[in-house]
Amino acid sequence: MANQLLLIKDVASLGRSGEVVNVKPGYARNFLLPQGLAIIATKQTLRMQERLQKERRERAIIEKKEAEAVASALTGVAVSTVVKVDHEGHMYGSVSAHDIVHLLLAQANITIEKSDVALKHPIKKLGSHEIHLKLKEGVTTSVMLEVIPEDPKFLIPKEPVEEAKAPEEKAE
Repeated sequence: MANQLLLIKDVASLGRSGEVVNVKPGYARNFLLPQGLAIIATKQTLRMQERLQKERRERAIIEKKEAEAVASALTGVAVSTVVKVDHEGHMYGSVSAHDIVHLLLAQANITIEKSDVALKHPIKKLGSHEIHLKLKEGVTTSVMLEVIPEDPKFLIPKEPVEEAKAPEEKAE
């Protein structure tokens, strides 16, 4: 049996403010209602729906502009971190989304949220990594992360980039 609820605030992977959603009773009772994220959808509360949707549309415009400003500030940004490695060159630990947020704040003076970093798994290898960021309202960008070993003997040599050669013309 599902409950119909009117969302008061945006809930990740469920819906946006002003939407009526069906959820299982335990999720409603234990999370959404106590956190103040939703209310039970009745005739009286459904009157609030239009006002909530209007506020959400206005907030979405502002959030998109802010996200685009952050994305433009992140264009071409590269951050680096120094990590400890064992005698074989393997990292102790890993670089997580939390670490990336702190690196961007410390090195580029840009504040993002941990949920904006789209990492499937923490980074466990030395070298350059492209980190994709998914900001609010669907704005995406990426930054480069350089993971550098503390001991210089484990530095990964950069491969020389070969220039593309034009195909040779056949003499006839």
